[in-house]
Amino acid sequence: MSTLEAIEAQIRQLPPRDFACLRDWFHNFEEECWDKQIAQDFQAGKLNRLIAKARREFSEGEVKEL
Repeated sequence: MSTLEAIEAQIRQLPPRDFACLRDWFHNFEEECWDKQIAQDFQAGKLNRLIAKARREFSEGEVKEL
């Protein structure tokens, strides 16, 4: 049995309250990872093209209000 399979088996045995806590923790953890990745991509300049495009579209009036 792999580590992942062992974790999955243990998760399936959690009481509902513990499962809800794990679910909430994992959701928050996933958001933290996403935020870190976006920050790294921004620092590396990977978003520069998209930012420039958005600014150009905004200055040319090609945007819609939400």
